[in-house]
Amino acid sequence: MAGNSQRRGAVRKDGSKKGPVVGSGGVRRRGLEGKGATPPAIARPHHPAAKRAAKAAKQARGRQVRKTDETEIVLGRNPVVECLRAGVPATALYVALGAETDERMTEAVTRAADSGIAILEVPRVDLDRMSTNGLHQGIALQVPPYDYAHPDDMLRSAKSEDAPALLVALDNISDPRNLGAIVRSVAAFGGHGVLIPQRRSASVTAVAWRTSAGAAARLRVARATNLTRTLKSWADAGLLIVGLDAEGDTELDEMDGTQPMVVVVGSEGKGLSRLVRETCDGIVSIPMAGKTESLNASVAAGVVLAEIARQRRS
Repeated sequence: MAGNSQRRGAVRKDGSKKGPVVGSGGVRRRGLEGKGATPPAIARPHHPAAKRAAKAAKQARGRQVRKTDETEIVLGRNPVVECLRAGVPATALYVALGAETDERMTEAVTRAADSGIAILEVPRVDLDRMSTNGLHQGIALQVPPYDYAHPDDMLRSAKSEDAPALLVALDNISDPRNLGAIVRSVAAFGGHGVLIPQRRSASVTAVAWRTSAGAAARLRVARATNLTRTLKSWADAGLLIVGLDAEGDTELDEMDGTQPMVVVVGSEGKGLSRLVRETCDGIVSIPMAGKTESLNASVAAGVVLAEIARQRRS
């Protein structure tokens, strides 16, 4: 019978011009067996969908968590879910192929889909390149640069409101969590906008978005090339410039918060810079029960804004 020609008894096949033929040893039979389900398009290197995902991942590499205007990449399941809950205007959600699914992963994908955010499945190695330590937990969120308002436009919008203009300017605030908390307080107490310096200041990153609990989407943030010059121009436009500092000469109880004004908040450590302090019409301090007590910059701003809102209501 026909078979392996190396075995005794191999015979020549009918119609063949060759001698005894070596059999496949079962290779052809195994080749006919099923190979399992077809991989998704994004997992096939030469498929257009996989090429598009690879291109998007390549564009996002090297842009992670920078204090610039470039695209930011948020890594980790908890941070990503918190950003999506806060309404951060993300442009893409990256999910590693084969990543273990849990409630956070499911919620992130669901929220991204409901918000119209592109969901891209990418090889885990691409997420490794996006992070410096590889602690991405199989998920990453791409956040575009924040669209800052111009200081003149923000002032014009504030003066067009029925209530007296109330703006907050930040000096030496470098923590984005403080920025986000202040934005949230300004929105809660009827403020019209926040002004930050272009240099040496926290910017509206995903961390600030998350801390603001979505208020950054409702309240405009403007950026000034020169904070002192912008404050002077606002003073010329009729706004009272009030600095907030622990060493202020006027207590909060004595301040008149019913007029159009700008509250300038300095950092807890450095306080107000010299030029900004000289630009202010007055420096206000918060009376404390203990001499050694101090408040975080965002907490102090919230206290002052609450007092201004109380005076305006009454």
